[in-house]
Amino acid sequence: MKTLFLCCFMMMCFCTNAQQQLLRGRVVNALSDEPVAFASVHVGNGKLHVTADVKGKFEMVLPADSAIELHVSATGYQTKIIAVAANKSFVKIKLTPADKELQEIVVSGTLRSVTRAASPIAVESYPARFFKRTANNNLFDALSMVNGVQPQITCNVCNTGSIQINGLEGPYTMVLIDGMPVVSSLSSVYGFMGIPNSIIKRVEVVKGPASALYGNEAVAGLINIITKDPAAKNQLGVANTTSTYGEVNTDITANLTFKKASTLLGINHFTFNQKWDVNKDNFTDVTLQNRISVFNKWSFKRKENLPASLAWRYVYEDRWGGELQWNKTFRGGDKVYGESIYTNRLEVLGNYGLKISNQKILAEYSYNYHHQDSYYGNTFYLGKQHVAFAQLRWDKEIGQHHLLIGIPFRYNWYDDESPATQNANGNNKPAINKNIGLLVQDEWKLSKDFTVLGGMRYEYNNLQGNIVAPRLSLKWNAAENHTLRLTAGNGFRVVNLFTEDHAALTGARTVVIKNELKPERSWNANLNWSSHYHLANGLLNADVNAFYTHFTNRIIADYFTDPNLIIYDNLKGFAVSKGISSTIDYNHNNGLRINAGATFMNVYFVNESKEKQQQLFAPNFTANYGIGYTIKPWRLTVDFTGRTQGPMRLPILPNDYRPAYSPAYSLLNIQVTKKIKERFELMLGVQNLLNFLPTDPIMRPFDPFDKKVNDAVNNPMGYTFDPSYNYAPMMGRRGVVGVRVNID
Repeated sequence: MKTLFLCCFMMMCFCTNAQQQLLRGRVVNALSDEPVAFASVHVGNGKLHVTADVKGKFEMVLPADSAIELHVSATGYQTKIIAVAANKSFVKIKLTPADKELQEIVVSGTLRSVTRAASPIAVESYPARFFKRTANNNLFDALSMVNGVQPQITCNVCNTGSIQINGLEGPYTMVLIDGMPVVSSLSSVYGFMGIPNSIIKRVEVVKGPASALYGNEAVAGLINIITKDPAAKNQLGVANTTSTYGEVNTDITANLTFKKASTLLGINHFTFNQKWDVNKDNFTDVTLQNRISVFNKWSFKRKENLPASLAWRYVYEDRWGGELQWNKTFRGGDKVYGESIYTNRLEVLGNYGLKISNQKILAEYSYNYHHQDSYYGNTFYLGKQHVAFAQLRWDKEIGQHHLLIGIPFRYNWYDDESPATQNANGNNKPAINKNIGLLVQDEWKLSKDFTVLGGMRYEYNNLQGNIVAPRLSLKWNAAENHTLRLTAGNGFRVVNLFTEDHAALTGARTVVIKNELKPERSWNANLNWSSHYHLANGLLNADVNAFYTHFTNRIIADYFTDPNLIIYDNLKGFAVSKGISSTIDYNHNNGLRINAGATFMNVYFVNESKEKQQQLFAPNFTANYGIGYTIKPWRLTVDFTGRTQGPMRLPILPNDYRPAYSPAYSLLNIQVTKKIKERFELMLGVQNLLNFLPTDPIMRPFDPFDKKVNDAVNNPMGYTFDPSYNYAPMMGRRGVVGVRVNID
C-alpha cells in the first residue's frame, strides 16, 4: 500500500512539473547594456512577481504552453511591457532611462560618479556596443567614429598613430585607463593599438581644458577608458574577426566571482603577416604585426563598501614595415630599408579606500614600464621609460558644496640613444621628471538649475619649477531637457619630444633643438549646449560645442626651413585652435538608430613676423555618421558608418610636386550582424567601400637611404626620402567576417 501511494505521489509531481516551465531573464540598461539591479518583474495579471538580483538576473516558474505579458520597472527607468512567447526559456529586457537619468553615469568630468545630465563638465560617453558597429581591431581605429576625435597616422612605413581632439596633436590628449594615466608619453607612439575592445565597458571623452584636474598633457582634453566590472556577471566570451587583407584578431574575456573577490581576464591576439603594395612603390602599405595583450582586473569586497581594485596589462608587439624584400637579416643595415619595432610594456593600476577619523580617502596608483627596441632604417632607437603615479583623494558633501582635495605625485624616468638623454658633453643622461602637487575643487549647487565648479591645481616640477592651472565651469539648466555649460581654464604640458613625435625617431631627418624648451601653456574655453527629447516614437539627443584654445607657448615642429631637418623651438608668437562641433543621436522604437556629427575648426599659429600658418595634420572639417537598423523578427542588424575629412596641411619638401593640402575624402563601411539565440553573433562587413587610397605617400621610395640624392640629372630638385606625407589609411576595400560567442 505504501509503495502504491509513493508511486501515485511521484506521478502527481511529474505531471505538475510537466505543466510548468522555468523562465530566466536579465534586465539591462538600453543605452549601456549594463545590468539594472533589483528591477521589478511581474506577469500582466499581477499574481506572479519577482525581483532581479544585483546582476539584473531573475527566474520565475510559469505555466507551460502559455504566452504571457511581462511588466518590468526600476527606479530611474521607464516601465516596459513585453510579450513572451510560450515555452520561451530566456528573455533579455532593455529598460530605457527616464528623463533625469537619460545619460549614463560618468566620472571623468569631476572625478566622481554623476549622471551626464548632472555633470557641470560636458562629458561624452560611448558604451562598448557603439564601437561594435564596425569591425575595428583596436580602440585606436574605433575612435574614428567619435565626432571631433581623429586617429592620425604620422608615418607611412611603421604606421605610428596618435589621437587628436579638436585638431590638437596627440600629445595634448591625455589617455586614461580607469582614471589612471598609464597610456601617455612613449606609449602613445605604439601602446594605444594594444588596447583590446573586449575589456571596454565604455569610453568617456572630455573636450577642453582638464589640466586643473588631471595635470600635464590634458590640454585638448582626455579619453578615459573604463574597463568592465569583474563582478558584473560570470561569463566567457570569444570573438574573432578575419579580413580579406589577412588580418586576424582574437579576443577572449572571462569573468569569475569568488566569495570576496571578482576578476576579469582579457586576452587579445592580433596578427597580420601579408605584404601588400597596392600603389607599387616597393614599400609595404601596412605594417606587418604580431601583438599579444593580456589584461587582468580584480575587485575585492571590503567592509563598509570601501573600494579595492588591482589591474595589470602586458603588451608585446613585433611590427615592421619597409621594402618588400626586407627580412630581419637586414635589420639595422643600409642595404634594404625597413622600420622594425619590438615593444614590451607592463602596466599596473588600482585603488584602495581608507577610513581615517570617519573620513573616506581614496588612494590611487599606477605604474608603467615601456621598452622599445627599434630600427628606423639604420638609425637605432632604444627607448626605456618608467612612469609612476600616486594620488590621495578626499571628497565630501557639505551642504550645497561638494569638495574634492587631492595630492598627486608623478615620477617619469626616460632614457634612449638620442640627444634627448645626453648632457652638454654628449654623455648619456636619463631624463627624470618629478611632479608633486595639490588640487582643490568645489562644486557648488547654487540652485536647482545653476551649478558652479571651481578648481585649481598647483604642481612643482623639478625641471620647470612652479606650475598653476585654474578652471571654472558654469552649468545652467536653461529649460526642461536643455543644459548650457561654460568651462574655461588653463592647460600645461612639459614636453618630451622623443616620446611623443615619431618624426623625430625615424632617422629620415636630423633633429635640431634650437633653445631650451619651456612648458607649453594655453588658455581654453568651451561652450556646450545639450538637449534631449522624448518623441512619439523614440529619443533624440542633440549637442553643440564651441571651443577656443590660445597658446602662449607651444613647441611646433618646423619641417620647412630645411628638408633634412626637424627644428624645434619655443613659439615666438601664439597659436590658436578654434571651432564648433555638433552631434545628434536618434533612436527609434522600431530599431532604427541614426547618429551624425560634424566639426569645423581652424588651427594655426602666428610667428614673430606675424605670419599665419595652418597646423599640420589638422583638417578644417570632419564628419562622422552612422545609420543602423535592427530587424527584430530576424535578429539581424545592419550598420552603415562613415567618416568624411576635409583638406589638411601636410609636410612637404621644397619645390615638392605633391599638393600642400590633402584632398577631401570619405571612408565608408557596412556591417551586417546576425544574432543566433543569446550566445552567438555572426558578423559580415566591408570596410572602405569606396576603396579610397592616398597618393604619393612616400617621397623617393627607391632611395630610402638617400644615397643618390646628389644627382643633378635625375634629382634636380634635391628631393630626399620622406615617409611623413600621410592623410588617410593605406588599406583599400576589404571584407571582414567575424563571430562572437558569450557563455554564461
